Amino acid sequence: MMSGNETILEVQNLKKYFKTKKGDLHAIDDVSFKIKTGTTLGVVGESGCGKSTLGRTILHLHESTGGKIFFQGEDVTKVEKDRLKKLREDMQIIFQDPYSSLNPRMSVSEIIREPLKRKGGLSKEQLNQEVERLMDIVGLAQRFANSYPHELDGGRRQRIGIARALSLNPKFIVCDEPVSALDVSIQAQILNLMKDLQAQIGLTYIFITHDLSVVKHMSDDICVMYLGQMVEKAPAKELFYHPKHPYTKALLSAIPVPKVNIKRKRIILKGEITSPINPKPGCRFAARCDYADKACEEMQQLEEIGQDHFVSCCRYREIKE
Repeated sequence: MMSGNETILEVQNLKKYFKTKKGDLHAIDDVSFKIKTGTTLGVVGESGCGKSTLGRTILHLHESTGGKIFFQGEDVTKVEKDRLKKLREDMQIIFQDPYSSLNPRMSVSEIIREPLKRKGGLSKEQLNQEVERLMDIVGLAQRFANSYPHELDGGRRQRIGIARALSLNPKFIVCDEPVSALDVSIQAQILNLMKDLQAQIGLTYIFITHDLSVVKHMSDDICVMYLGQMVEKAPAKELFYHPKHPYTKALLSAIPVPKVNIKRKRIILKGEITSPINPKPGCRFAARCDYADKACEEMQQLEEIGQDHFVSCCRYREIKE
């Protein structure tokens, strides 16, 4: 496994705005973080908070509006077409829906072979050997080589997606809710496969999900997003045992406790969600926060309050654990 001491990806004040008739929709707004080689950064939050847009902007599936992206120390915020093609070998994505992300007219072997053919440099025999190797790595039996996506279940389809993502030997993979469309029993198999691959190859993941139990199992560090902004970031255990932001506390309160006699006090969020179109300065969670006051109308900055624990809240000291 590769060293986890070196920073493989750094994002500085990243922004992604989409033009609408009513103004700019702030999908990602001033997000900054670092990921160390061989580790997993979990990204959680409600639907529409910008999780997927963050991953896609880093990979240049969306072009950023502002900020910087550094990969292995190189500024890759704006890159030429030829450099982007090479960058795609090192930075890959596993999509949420394993069915719609696969070409229905291509067999399993053809789907996995396609990136290798585009890269070039391998003979037909070498291509076949590499496809067999990738299928073995992700746990796909060779008898499925000539099958088509519609003939397979969701778990096997997602294994195809993982094999395709691994085909170019990437160093970094964005996992965009890779198990949310799968049955619970299949989810565990895919998650364990991804952890095994990380240990064997030294992969670095951004793991995007809305499932807090999953993100705790997968992540070294977790960042919580709300309406395009990062409101808290901490090591996984620290975030679960000592959450500071009121939004993080509300999310964690929704996790079921697997014990009959113990009930967690649920925090029910009230109030209207702030519009992400040309939002005013200040805390975007304030309209739903029981602790908000006049100070929350000012721009909130991420503040380091402990070892690698950052929070964007001016009232966190006054909120009970």
